[in-house]
Amino acid sequence: MPSTATPEPAATSPAAPAATPHAPPAPAGDAKTNPNPPASAAAPKGPDWWLMMRAFLTQGKRVASFAPSSRFMARKILDGIDWDKAGSIVELGAGTGPITAEMVKKANPKTRLVVIELDPILCGRLRDRFRDTPNVEVILGDATKFGELLAERGIPKVDHVLSGLPLPSFPAAARDAILATAARTIADGGTFRQLTVMPLIYYKMYMRYFEDVRFRFVPFNLPPGGVYVCRGFRAAPVK
Repeated sequence: MPSTATPEPAATSPAAPAATPHAPPAPAGDAKTNPNPPASAAAPKGPDWWLMMRAFLTQGKRVASFAPSSRFMARKILDGIDWDKAGSIVELGAGTGPITAEMVKKANPKTRLVVIELDPILCGRLRDRFRDTPNVEVILGDATKFGELLAERGIPKVDHVLSGLPLPSFPAAARDAILATAARTIADGGTFRQLTVMPLIYYKMYMRYFEDVRFRFVPFNLPPGGVYVCRGFRAAPVK
């Protein structure tokens, strides 16, 4: 599973040409047009589970899980999204990309999928995995600055924010900033969706920030977890 839950999480890839939030990105091609240039000359070696385990062990609280998300988790976080209307979605802390891969299967080819990952090795895996998917842009960057990263790409609004970051383990100021940015960035009717590997433990925390929080349990995941689907950001978090 990429990032989420208790312990929850990019230099930046070349900016894509400015576009409206619902405009398709430039097609994959040479270094000037490909939104997913390789992070290094050689793609990361090893299976996804090993890359996730290594990131988890070396980065501590910045990576929320030691294993990639299962297909059940990936499907659950995307459940209910209207793919005919979704023009742009941002994923924070994508790990090795199981959720991104599920999005690619479901999304309209014109839906812009922006994926932000801080770990350079995981980012390299993502860029290698999605290098031939023109509507996916993988950014090596800090997800706490995702508002700036989207603005650089001409994306003022997105339809949904998917988070694999370990928000409960973030300093309160950083967590507040991420959720406030999400609130400014999500279009009307959109959602903030947060993965967790500690079911319901942090329900009250998310209720501090959102008026409507629904939890979806995912037993078939390693470890078992779930998804918070949040709407109605509170301007001032409830104490």
